[in-house]
Amino acid sequence: MWDPAQYLHFADERSRPFYDLAARIGATAPGYVVDLGCGPGQLTASLAARWPQAEVLGIDSSAEMIAAAQQADYGAAGGGQLSFVVGDVSDWEPARSPDVIISNAVLQWVPKHMELLPRWADYLAPAGWLAFQLPGNFDQPNHAVLRELASSARWREQLAGVELNRQAGDPGQYLDLLARLGLRVDAWETTYLHVLQGPDPVTDWYKGTGLRPVLAALDPAHAQEFLAEYSRQVQKHYPAAPYGTVLPFRRVFVVAQRG
Repeated sequence: MWDPAQYLHFADERSRPFYDLAARIGATAPGYVVDLGCGPGQLTASLAARWPQAEVLGIDSSAEMIAAAQQADYGAAGGGQLSFVVGDVSDWEPARSPDVIISNAVLQWVPKHMELLPRWADYLAPAGWLAFQLPGNFDQPNHAVLRELASSARWREQLAGVELNRQAGDPGQYLDLLARLGLRVDAWETTYLHVLQGPDPVTDWYKGTGLRPVLAALDPAHAQEFLAEYSRQVQKHYPAAPYGTVLPFRRVFVVAQRG
């Protein structure tokens, strides 16, 4: 179960990659825009504000996230053309060809997402845009600690079968895949240095994302025990400074346009 409030705890830091991604989309007057994995919808609303003539649809597999999006007051963004529905991005098919498909920090949760991207590209309208970003931090301490704990003797039986999120490939892999399909591709990576506040902000950050499958699989008492051990180990790798705790966060971006 996704917790919209926990996810939005670091809303500014989580939003920045979306805006960096969307800024590279060159569509001027799209008619149909789809945000795949829209979460609580505040970033989808920014697309409706950018393209007020467009029908903008946000899709997410989490009923909790879609409920939060539907209940939020996004003002006049989209002129009434902004909507949200529950759906699985892995088998999504559009009702008509989108002019823009955007997916922000979602594909790391999708098995074999490289096989999904050609389908999305094929759904695009002529001259349509596909834009996505996903994290690439598999080798970082926060992920290493999670994997080691989950596979330890203490937890491996309770967490057998739990799917941890996957991470981005190299930007060149996405460029090659989509360029071979005839799209014009811009692919790059950025490592953000997030300065987080609080007594244990790195654990707090991952409670809203990477830790979610593990915590959901455990009863409350065991979840707190796991979280306490994870926190103890993670804080060794991310010491606090007088100005906050630095979390390096690598993300891979791709913006492609169909010919």
